[in-house]
Amino acid sequence: MHTTEHDWITTPITADILRGALDLERTAHGLLPHRLPAWARAQCADGQLTMAEAQPSGVRLVFRTRAGAVELDTLPTKRVYAGAPPRPDGVYDLLIDGRLTAQSTVTGGNTLAIDLATGTAESHPGPAGTLRFADLPDGVKDVEIWLPHNETTELVTLRTDAPVEPVPDRGRRVWLHHGSSISHGSDAASPTAIWPALAASLGGVELINLGLGGSALLDPFTARTMRDTPADLISIKIGINLVNADLMRLRAFGPAVHGFLDTIREGHPTTPLLVVSPILCPIHEDTPGPASFDFQALSTGKLRFLATGDPAERAAGKLTLGVIRNELSRIVKQRAADDPHLHYLDGRDLYGEADATELPLPDELHPDAATHRRIGERFATLAFATDGPFADPSA
Repeated sequence: MHTTEHDWITTPITADILRGALDLERTAHGLLPHRLPAWARAQCADGQLTMAEAQPSGVRLVFRTRAGAVELDTLPTKRVYAGAPPRPDGVYDLLIDGRLTAQSTVTGGNTLAIDLATGTAESHPGPAGTLRFADLPDGVKDVEIWLPHNETTELVTLRTDAPVEPVPDRGRRVWLHHGSSISHGSDAASPTAIWPALAASLGGVELINLGLGGSALLDPFTARTMRDTPADLISIKIGINLVNADLMRLRAFGPAVHGFLDTIREGHPTTPLLVVSPILCPIHEDTPGPASFDFQALSTGKLRFLATGDPAERAAGKLTLGVIRNELSRIVKQRAADDPHLHYLDGRDLYGEADATELPLPDELHPDAATHRRIGERFATLAFATDGPFADPSA
């Protein structure tokens, strides 16, 4: 599987060289990084969440080495949607001393064939592949390999042509973020180009990304996971998935938000905690969910979403993004009277009406690569500024 021009050293993949994962599952092939712990996964059998949390958004191998070449055998699981064009292979980003140096992909792997019309999926096994980065700079360097944010990736073997060691603690603050597929990285160009990764880089912090596509649903097990995860900064971006799924009404939403925040505060009583409301999404601003695939567009090879609710249903408590923003703002203002470390950010400050005119959401729900960059830069400006909720007190 690998080349022979180097004297390869195989290094076990362990938690001390893997960041951004909260659990490692040993499989028949190697290690599968998870972004939710096993006990949390056991509390929900939802297929969307199972797929999302096993996609390693924000997960990266980090080590120090003199190596000039690195190989990583992985077993990806690639998604294929019936009637839609093939998806590109997941991208791996190589960073050397914090700078993006190269990108590559891994061919082969398992295939998950999904039929959106019927909601069914079939798994087909495939072979592992090899990622190779050569001609690395001379001398000791810190190497980061960011795994594809949107492709389940089992880690099989790490090889280098010089020994590796963990990178010492650099004293950077840890930012724990939870959100929807937008935070997960849907339609971003690569794993370091998802908006939370961009913001983390600009803010000089270490990211743990609990952006879970389709699954930012105020689940108690997610709140308990965040409660138990060490972090210096915490943010939750809530709203769009609740509308998409038509999951609850206004009566349940407010108490669920309070409960989610209460649980986080049990483990992080004074940690800066930022509540972020949804970015602008025109189809759901005033129209409730559920969201649906536009099957007419899908028949032409385009993925688009529709809002299928009736605006008149807001009177009965159905949620829209406008309703959610008002309620989140009210809740944070109420709680902040006794919690000075709790803050609110209107998501439209990250992506609003003018942005939607310039950079419309291609599928009506998810930002493209340029918009991920804009959101990440704006978040960094607003959150990590000297007067922002995530300001560094040591700066």
